[in-house]
Amino acid sequence: MKKLNLTIEDMPYAAEEALNRLRVNIKFCGKNTKKILITSGVPNEGKSTVSVHLWKLLAEAGFPTVLVDVDLRKSEHNTILKMQGVEEGINHYLSGMAEYEDVVYETNIPNGHWVPIAELLENPSALLEDPRLEELLNRLSEDYRYVIIDTPPLDNISDGALIASMSDGAVLVVRCAETPKNIVKQSLQQIDRVGCPLLGVVLNRAEVKGGAFQKYYGRYGKYTKYGSYYGPDEKKIR
Repeated sequence: MKKLNLTIEDMPYAAEEALNRLRVNIKFCGKNTKKILITSGVPNEGKSTVSVHLWKLLAEAGFPTVLVDVDLRKSEHNTILKMQGVEEGINHYLSGMAEYEDVVYETNIPNGHWVPIAELLENPSALLEDPRLEELLNRLSEDYRYVIIDTPPLDNISDGALIASMSDGAVLVVRCAETPKNIVKQSLQQIDRVGCPLLGVVLNRAEVKGGAFQKYYGRYGKYTKYGSYYGPDEKKIR
């Protein structure tokens, strides 16, 4: 198996604690919740950062976990993970140019594996509709305890909803006080329409005063301040 060394910068304490709460909530979703979709209603809500750090925390907690990047239009993983040297990725697998063993990479994160994108595409919809994607996700769910899927936003393309239909549950990332309420409701409806259970909502860029949670800004500026995690019993968006 190929191996990549990834560099993931530490997050501020409060942000990491918020994501640890997310990790614990994921753990209590049950043994049949393996393929977990991380998505958002519109771009720049922080879903890729949430995906990467949730994957890292699950792996470090001892759960064999694989991160699958399917945001073929605008992946942020190369920037977040500061890696180079990916020759074959999920785009090669979906087009039949590579096999399973070619695109699943071992990383320097214990228990953490990764399926990257080698090249961004302008119109990947045809590839994402190929049966090989569902076959890949199902095989990964057999080999790993958790499959974290970083998907495109749900705004005006069908890619995210299509991948949600192949997943065991979804986490929606919402940017506090920025994402319009109608976009949030629309995203929840899309997830529900394809039969994917909503596991919860990550409220990103939230200001929580007092206690351990203060204003924290990560290296991604205004898009990486984390607030709190709302679990399955708090789905209602007011």
